[in-house]
Amino acid sequence: MDRLPTLFVSHGAPSFALAPGLAGAQLAALAQQLPRPRAVLVVSPHWMTREPVVQTGAQPETVHDFGGFDPALYRVTYPSRGHPALAQRAIELLRAAGWSPKADEHRGLDHGAWVPLRHLYPRADVPVFQVSMPVSLHADTAVSFGEALAPLADEGVLIVGSGSLTHNLHEFRQGSAQPAAYAEEFAEWIRDAVQAGDRQRLLGALSDAPHAHRAHPSDDHFLPLLVALGAARDVLPATVLPGGIVHGVLSMESYLFGREVAISTAHAEVA
Repeated sequence: MDRLPTLFVSHGAPSFALAPGLAGAQLAALAQQLPRPRAVLVVSPHWMTREPVVQTGAQPETVHDFGGFDPALYRVTYPSRGHPALAQRAIELLRAAGWSPKADEHRGLDHGAWVPLRHLYPRADVPVFQVSMPVSLHADTAVSFGEALAPLADEGVLIVGSGSLTHNLHEFRQGSAQPAAYAEEFAEWIRDAVQAGDRQRLLGALSDAPHAHRAHPSDDHFLPLLVALGAARDVLPATVLPGGIVHGVLSMESYLFGREVAISTAHAEVA
């Protein structure tokens, strides 16, 4: 198998699982354009630990790590298998890169993993495992963390950094019917950097991009983009997956690093 690209996906609110919209259709269409991976590795800000922990269970449970949403959402499951052998390989790679990873065979899939995967692989027929995000990550180390995992992309693993292109929870809770201009401007700046292949611009985004602090009062949902970038080894070729802005402030835009593909949502399978 040729080297797989890597993916940054904006997973939005948990309700994305039931309301796929444009972003869900984009992910479903993308899956039809990619080789079928041996497994999907997800790094999500909803599992953060002091040192990396790798999910090694054979049948991870679906974790509903949120509250206050539609009761139907808590009945949704994503019954994918794990991949203990590739999870062990991730542990070896992280150890070789100077981290002190641990294994956790009981950890389930948080919503940063199963919500977008429900649209990417709706049949849950591709094995999935997660690697926790170290709390110490910042822009540079997020890239190096992705670089440590990068060999897995040569071994048939789709590496996914799952976060959100904009993520202001205070404004999300206030609710808004119209897309906020600042969220659109921040997303446009990041999109331009991706399309230009400007790695340094992306590394400095949280200090240099317009409205960066408002778009990301904390960096946890942006760092998965840099993990995916590091795992890809380069920005270009890249594919932009538009997703619009939902709840007024959450950009659902996603990026595929390492491959340019034409996405058509006309016949996409959406969960």
